Amino acid sequence: MTRLTGSALRVTIFIGENDTWHRKPLYAEIVHRAHAAGLAGASVFRGIEGFGASSLIHTSRLLSLSEDLPVAVIVVDTEERVRAFLPQIDELVTEGLVILDECEVIRYVGRDGTPEDTSGAGGGGTPGKSEKSS
Repeated sequence: MTRLTGSALRVTIFIGENDTWHRKPLYAEIVHRAHAAGLAGASVFRGIEGFGASSLIHTSRLLSLSEDLPVAVIVVDTEERVRAFLPQIDELVTEGLVILDECEVIRYVGRDGTPEDTSGAGGGGTPGKSEKSS
């Protein structure tokens, strides 16, 4: 089983919540492709306010402007695997912002306490998410 620790690459994709790919939410398509590619993990975060290249502010505070809130999709894995995934992101993201950050993975453990398998054969997980059963 491969452990994801040490140097890694994080790609963050900023898009709108209403952005679609073949009538599906774009963020869902990115997550499903990342999963199919065997990447270590992906998470989607919904923003409460933001603006981008269009300079139009989207906010949850005003009903009329809350229709297309910002969404961030974050994917983390080794540099090699993330860079291999970038062409898919390029295909999917026609509007938005894509950034890469070097990062260091301190802990990457599945729900059962075993290290995640980044070969694509293991059971997923969400980077940074910790769940405990009672």
